[in-house]
Amino acid sequence: MSFKPAIWPRRLRSQEWFGGTGRDQIYHRGWMKNQGFPHDMFDGRPVIGILNTWSELTPCNAHLRDLAERVKNGVYEAGGFPVEVPVFSTAESSFRPTAMMFRNLAAMAVEEAIRGQPMDGVVLMVGCDKTTPSLLMGAASTDLPSIMVTGGPMLNGYFQGERVGSGTHLWKFSEAVKAGEMSAEQFLEAEASMSRSPGSCNTMGTASTMASMAEALGMALSGNAAIPAVDSRRRTMAQLSGRRIVQMVKDDLKPSDVLTRQAFENAIRTNGAIGGSTNAVIHLLAIAGRVGVDLTLDDWDRFGRDIPTIVNLMPSGKYLMEEFFYAGGLPVVLKRLGEAGMLNREALTVSGESIWDQVKDVVNQNEDVILPVEKALTAQGGIAVLKGNLSPNGAVIKPSAASPHLLTHRGRAVVFEDIDDYKKRIDDDALDVDETCVLVLKNCGPKGYPGMAEVGNMGLPPKILKKGITDMVRISDARMSGTAYGTVVLHTSPEAASGGPLAIVRDGDMIELDVPQRRLHLDIPDEELSTRLSDWAAPGDQPASGYAWLHQTHVQGADTGADLDFLKGCRGAPVGRDSH
Repeated sequence: MSFKPAIWPRRLRSQEWFGGTGRDQIYHRGWMKNQGFPHDMFDGRPVIGILNTWSELTPCNAHLRDLAERVKNGVYEAGGFPVEVPVFSTAESSFRPTAMMFRNLAAMAVEEAIRGQPMDGVVLMVGCDKTTPSLLMGAASTDLPSIMVTGGPMLNGYFQGERVGSGTHLWKFSEAVKAGEMSAEQFLEAEASMSRSPGSCNTMGTASTMASMAEALGMALSGNAAIPAVDSRRRTMAQLSGRRIVQMVKDDLKPSDVLTRQAFENAIRTNGAIGGSTNAVIHLLAIAGRVGVDLTLDDWDRFGRDIPTIVNLMPSGKYLMEEFFYAGGLPVVLKRLGEAGMLNREALTVSGESIWDQVKDVVNQNEDVILPVEKALTAQGGIAVLKGNLSPNGAVIKPSAASPHLLTHRGRAVVFEDIDDYKKRIDDDALDVDETCVLVLKNCGPKGYPGMAEVGNMGLPPKILKKGITDMVRISDARMSGTAYGTVVLHTSPEAASGGPLAIVRDGDMIELDVPQRRLHLDIPDEELSTRLSDWAAPGDQPASGYAWLHQTHVQGADTGADLDFLKGCRGAPVGRDSH
């Protein structure tokens, strides 16, 4: 599929501000000229907003200032007028109570930045987990020509001759300290090897997953996802993206042209093939909701269920993003999906070409990193959607990161009412728990934490770890880091704080997990379940801030993307945009 350009030239939206000799146009141009812009920059060339989530408190994005300069070079080369605009930046490593709580606020801020300012197209500069979906959500809501540039992953870490994956080894080393297999001093020594260059997580965590989702959706140039942050080719990609957005404005190529139902199906299948983060489920549902595509949680199971996981990266495999890039990156994965009939080949991309035209000639440079289908890490990867009386609206699990022997399991519930209860009791040797039990964590969903923190991959009790046990079934309404692993059931909906069945689970209840049958069952009589639910009372805590109140009042469930209810649906072009 190739895109049919709009008729050009046409009056640009930015000319509502800058084009003409009236008082208002002189006012707008005059103030801009205090930065030294020549008069001919306002003569009708496309104004490109470079929406930058750079922040020194968002470490994954701290190098984006340099990349933004490369984007500007590309915009200038193509005859555009670049303007860099800082936007709300959500840092996974530092925002409290959780960065997820502020994804929707960031998306609101991006949308209003686009709506209220003279931009004809935008370049979305992202890196850390929530910055990618939030900027895509804001761009989808306004439907102005948009292209995404991600910051790229950091270089491999090494400690005592072993590859160290950011996040993945943090959980691994932390458990090793609890089990007495690693000293606290060694843990501190390993810290220096975990993040040794600019960039986002070097595992297939949420940042790398969402960069891959952007590319699979067609919203970034082919090959963008895997280039390491410090590789010169990352700067080249930024400059080429700057050139491309100018042509996109001329062609009137918008997010709604790219973010189609077919594109989301491609992304779901890609997530299975790469062993991507469970967080992608929530983010893609939210993005689809903004652009008006009817995507559901069941679609994740329908389109991702039989996809083999062929990318051998942590936390599912053994390599890191650096090797993935050298092997050929996401284009190789997309080509393999296309060859297997698992890709909508005609889906349009921001290049103006189909996704298949972008990848059909690429070559796999390392078949131990991007595996043949017959050697897949998991024959049925993807995200499994579980339903039953414990999760009427659904819950998710990542089979490629789970222990095969636990994918069918029945165990006694050990219940933690919230994260504070968990922290207070988990290290107590008197805790009544063994390795056959099911750890249950409540009140950590979108309303409950609040914001739905990445606490679903609960660390195991030390007395279990000391037996050499490294995995147990864990169930919560929380999320987990894309860098984490284990037999972890997440996003249980409705959440406990909204009165979902998770809220009434008690110590000693038997729980049945059957991933092959997509079943999550609380083994109590229906009458007992109904009685407990009718006796449940909502917590009375009040949000501490204005945005917290807005979030708690309007956030929807994880099963629909955890967006704010009044932000769903594409609200169309910004004021002043010439739509013909």
